[in-house]
Formats: sequence, structure tokens, C-alpha cells
Amino acid sequence: MSDLRPFIAGLPKAELHVHHVGSASPRIVAELAARHPDSKVPSDPEALAEFFTFTDFAHFIDVYLSVVDVIRTPEDVRLLTFEVARDMARQNIRYAELTVTPFSSTRRNIPADAFMAAIEDARKAAESELGVVLRWCFDIPGEAGLESAEETVRLALEHRPEGLVSFGLGGPEIGVPRPQFKPYFDRAIEAGLHSVPHAGETTGPETIWSALTDLRAERIGHGTSAVQDPKLLAHLAEHRIPLEVCPTSNIATRAVADLDEHPIKEMVAAGCLVTINSDDPPMFGTDLNNEYAVAARLLDLDEQGVADLAKNAVEASFLDPAGKARLAAEIDAYTAEWLAR
Repeated sequence: MSDLRPFIAGLPKAELHVHHVGSASPRIVAELAARHPDSKVPSDPEALAEFFTFTDFAHFIDVYLSVVDVIRTPEDVRLLTFEVARDMARQNIRYAELTVTPFSSTRRNIPADAFMAAIEDARKAAESELGVVLRWCFDIPGEAGLESAEETVRLALEHRPEGLVSFGLGGPEIGVPRPQFKPYFDRAIEAGLHSVPHAGETTGPETIWSALTDLRAERIGHGTSAVQDPKLLAHLAEHRIPLEVCPTSNIATRAVADLDEHPIKEMVAAGCLVTINSDDPPMFGTDLNNEYAVAARLLDLDEQGVADLAKNAVEASFLDPAGKARLAAEIDAYTAEWLAR
């Protein structure tokens, strides 16, 4: 695995499952916490490492929402967004679909138009200054119920930012059945947004089936339990419905007990279109480069195998055809040059 790390570091990449707030580095979280000293988030970057140690998925959600609470102004939103893009540029991420939860900000009294202006200003600066193309997935925080679903679809349709491409559903799955969100996904899909809900991370394959049938999912966030249902795996493979796999995240939230038991191997063996992602990277002590190194070890890949995995993310993305072709060609050119050395 260590031999592939230099290759992975320079490899042009796309990322499809990565959260806006969850991508805030300790440096940025500490800066935001210092701006808002009444929060319970430590302003010492070293103390954040302990703060980001999770006992289970419910504890992770509690910690995540504590970080959300230090993003209180449009200036906070802009800072966070641009700095996330800066961290992506350091990893040679060329394109990312960043999952944004606008409800968390508007309920904290950030005006909707100001929130959209902040993320869009950061998006345009990231592309022009850093060479990172960002697109948005607006997701419903499932734990906040149907009020949040109504507000999220309203924000997506009435205040739609230029970079918005998809509509998602995050948060806990247990006790949050997918069918109740169908009307909101229907409205988003009718408005031209793609459906990308989380499903089957901490529940069984029935949640993935529900995401496919009720929410018309085009990609599945996580989908770790898909391997429990051979019929589901075959369906995902046949219809090329991508799985957004986040190995380290699944261990950190206790969705999977051990990396060596991660179902990615069964997914690939079944012919599924698997993409590699970092989810909430600083919170889980990882980044996309590390996730590729983990996947390379689990799947026993060489450089070409890793490059093919990177091209899966390009194929599964909502980038336009010309953009997909350019990024795939860049991956091929980089790999050919590397192997020729």
C-alpha cells in the first residue's frame, strides 16, 4: 500500500460523497470555534482529535451537529467552503460534489440568499484560483424530520444556486424510514435534480431497496449492507447504479467492525460500480488519498487498478460529458506517464 501512495497523491481525482461541514479541517473548526466561544467545540486543534473520537453513529451525529453550530454567519460559510476546496486542491481533486445541508444554516438565522451567495462565491473562487470544480448536493438531515425536508426542497427550488446538481438524504437511518421523503424527492427530481440518498449504512438492504423504489436513487450513499442481498447486488450491477463507498468512515461510525471485513471486495466481485470517497475526512482522520490507499490494499490493486477506480468516480459523477472526457483523459495521461518512468 505504501508504494502506491506517491502515485495516488498525484492522481487527478473526483469525489462524490463528501460533506461540507464534515470536511472542515481542525484548523478551520478551531478558527470557527474561536469566533463563537459559547460553543462546545474546542478551539484547540489538538483537543479536536479527542473530540472527533466517536463511540457510535449516534455520537457522531451529536458531534457533527456541534460543529454545525459554529457556522453562524455567511462569512463563516464562505470561509469553510473555500478552505475545503483548498484542502481538495492539495490532493489533486479536480471535481467534487459537496453535500451541503442548507437547513442547518437557515434554521440558525443565516438568510437563504446570503447562504447561497456565500457558497457560490467560494465555488467560483475555488475554480478560478485553485482549479477545483465544485457542485452541490443539497441534503435533508433525516433526524430533523419532514420540516427539514420541506425547507430543503424549498431552498433547492426557490433559491437554487448555479452549482446545484443533486438532492440527498443524510443523518441516521434507524427510525427514519425512506418512504416519507418521497414527495420531496419527487419535487426535486421534477425540477431536474439527481437523487443521491444515503442508504444501507447502518440498516439492512431493505433501506437501499426503498431508496431505489421510493426515492428513485441514481447513486447510493454508502450502501454497505447491499452485500447481504445477492438480488440487490445483481440489480445494482446490472443497472450500473454507483455505490459511494467510504471505508474509513464506516469503521469510525461502527457501521463496519473492521477494515478487513469491509464489503467493498464483495461489491467489486459482484460487478458493482464502486467509487471511493472520504465522507467527513478530518472528523475521521483521513482524506481521499488515504481512502484510495485503503481501497488499493483491500482490493489488491496496482497503479492501473487505482486509476480505473478513479475513473469510476468520473463516470458516476454528474459532470457534463465534455468535462468527464477531459478528466478521464487526464487520469489516463498521468497514469501512462507514471508507468513509463
